[in-house]
Order: sequence, then C-alpha cells, then structure tokens
Amino acid sequence: MKPVKVGLCGLGTVGSGTINVLRRNMREISARAGTEIIIEQIGARRDNSACDTSSENVVRDIFEVARNPDVDIVIELIGGTTVAKELVELAIDNGKHVVTANKAMIAEFGNELFARAEAKGVTIAYEAAVAGGIPIIKALREGLAANKIEWLAGIINGTGNFILTEMKDKGRDFADVLKEAQDLGYAEADPTFDVEGIDAAHKLVILASIAFGMPLQFDKIFTEGISTIEPQDLTYAQELGYRIKHLGIARQSDQGVELRVHPTLIPEKRLIANVDGVMNAVLVKGDAVGPTLYYGPGAGAEPTASAVVADLVDVVRSFTAAQENKIAHLGFASDALTEFPIVPMSDVETAYYLRMTAEDRPGTLNQVTKVLSDTGISIEAVIQKEPTSGESAVSLILLTSRALEKQLLAAIESIEALDEIEGQVAHIRVESLG
Repeated sequence: MKPVKVGLCGLGTVGSGTINVLRRNMREISARAGTEIIIEQIGARRDNSACDTSSENVVRDIFEVARNPDVDIVIELIGGTTVAKELVELAIDNGKHVVTANKAMIAEFGNELFARAEAKGVTIAYEAAVAGGIPIIKALREGLAANKIEWLAGIINGTGNFILTEMKDKGRDFADVLKEAQDLGYAEADPTFDVEGIDAAHKLVILASIAFGMPLQFDKIFTEGISTIEPQDLTYAQELGYRIKHLGIARQSDQGVELRVHPTLIPEKRLIANVDGVMNAVLVKGDAVGPTLYYGPGAGAEPTASAVVADLVDVVRSFTAAQENKIAHLGFASDALTEFPIVPMSDVETAYYLRMTAEDRPGTLNQVTKVLSDTGISIEAVIQKEPTSGESAVSLILLTSRALEKQLLAAIESIEALDEIEGQVAHIRVESLG
C-alpha cells in the first residue's frame, strides 16, 4: 500500500500531543497500520511551543487542509460545533476520512455527519471523543458485540471527579476546589460544561447510542450538576457506606432508554466508587459477559492522542475493505438503528439520599416517615445528629427504598411543608450498580 498522508487541524493540547506521539512511535504505528503514515499538512491558526512544527507544512487556513488533494485523512482537533463541523463536512465532501476527538460535534450532529460520510464512502472515527485514552468505544462496538448491553455507568468528566474527590478527602467547599481546578488547568475559565454535566452528557449520548443501537439523541438527556453538593453530603454518604460520584447512566428497559447525568451515591465496595482525582471509568453490564470496567486517564495531551492515533491506524487498515464490510459508525448498521423512546426523568426509579434540617423535638422523624409512607416510600437507613450547643435544629439524613422520581419529589414537597422542617430538602439519587 502506498504511504497514507494525513492533514491535522488544531495545535492545541491534543493536537500537539498527537504530533509528538506520531513522531515518537512512527515505526510501531506504521507497522501496525501496514503502511507508512506521513503528516502531509497541518492547519493551525497559531503555533504551539509544546511541539516543533518548523519542518512541517503549516497553513493558517484549516479549510485548505480539507481541500488538499494529497491528504487522505483529516484529523479534526479544533473543537466546538461550528467551524469544526464545517471542516468535517468539507473533508467528507472531498472524499477524505475523518478522525476527531470532538464529543460535542458527534453528540449533537453525529447522525447527519455519519449519513454524509456513508454516502461518500468514507469513515468518521471518534474514539478520542469519550474518556480520553480509554478505548471504550472500541470495547462497546467490537469487544462486546456478542452482548445485549443492559446498562452502563461512567465517571466521564475528570474535572468533576477531581472536585468531588478533594471535597471528600479534605472537607473543602465546592467553590474552593473549583478555583484550584481552574488554576491547575483541569477546568476552563467558564466551567459550566464540566460542573453542570454538559460535557458528560455529550459523552453519555455517544456511549448509549453504541450500546443500544439507536440514533444520537442529545436533546433528550437529563443533566444535573455538582455545584449543590456540600462537604457534609460526602461525609454522610461515607458514614452510610457510599461514595458520591458524578455519573452518566444509560439503562435500557421495557419503557425505553434512560439517559441521565447527575450526582449519585454508589456503594463504596464497587470498584468505580474508588476512582478518584481526574481519572475516568466506565462500567458496562452485558447479558453474556456480566459487568466489565474500563479505567484510565480521561483527558490530557498524550492519553487523548493515544486514542486519536489508534483511530488513525484503524482507518488506514480499513482502506482495502468495502464500505459494507467496515464497522458501522455506531456499531449497528445504519438501517438497523432503533429510535427507542427516552424515559422521562419523572418515570425513572432509583433509591434516594435525603438530607434535611429538622427541629429537635419528639415525633419529627415519625412525621417525615409518615409522609414518605403515604407516598409509597420506605426508609432503609437513618442518621440523626445531636444538636450543637445552643441549637434546636439537627441534620436528619435518610436513605429511601427505590421510588419513581415523581413520587420522591411529591414527598419532598410535603416534607418541606412540615413545621418541623427548616428550608429545603437536599436529595441525591442512589444506584447499587450490582
């Protein structure tokens, strides 16, 4: 096979990391691909001191790379959903394969981009879009192809996991840890995508589509962030034998598919509950294999570059395969995808952690218990703290049985109306992941 020529767009953290990995490991990479791989052109609006491109053909117009007739594969690493999408569309229209790490673009526009690529007989590879260096997309699409996937749950945003870990280990407030995460470069100046779960939602939608064989449906996912979690919640969760993690959860049932990102209590004995810092992990339950866990760095220059280059090798290997023999973009033939209904959050059933401030008087717990019982919810565990000196109110923490979200919210509304309860009742969902 003749050498394969690559055009890389974007010299940010991942772009520079990809160039460095390609250069350092080119012998092994080319041997695995079965042919020489050449960096033909780089499109970047500015240079990056993290990699030396003085000997490369660098252009400032990234669209020039997509139009270059000598480029076989375009690697899109600029991010975002506007210019990046235009670049990918132009590359496809010019008959070029695409490798991308852009989870937002795939989650929001993947359906139309995949259809466009299939019509032109080219491939879009996107392993690096989810969980950095963890090959979770390959695992779902290929390694677990014999299984009906029942559910998956993932810590798929390292920034949020770092914040919760610091809060748990050191008792620090959310705002304090967030500032450190920004100083360390883990969180952006505007951290909304990370701490409010939007980044994790992009990734979860992609994983769920591959797991269940359905079109991407980003607009239907439920998302809740971690900014309301307090250090005391992490402490009480540990007392009850749990850890709090910001999880993306997808589950298939007779009702349809659940797609949700939110803080979750997990039993501390689960391996995924002990994934700390900026690391990622995805737990997948298949009917044949049972539960499998995938763990590793979810971001960073070279971990993400590892996935980018692995996709590059896969695309090169597929050059000699007919279109119908290539692995489908979402792991299922496009005409076999099923538009499953997405279960509304009000109809999702989980157990719950409740924390409230209650007057320290006889009968208060009975009142709360009665409200829950009247709504069809039982109590599984209770922590009631002694009042501090001079205070008449105490923290009351409950773990409930499984209940529909709409039942739980109705019960909370009634509990907050009790004279004995001060302020709002905090609630966090609980998953056994068994």
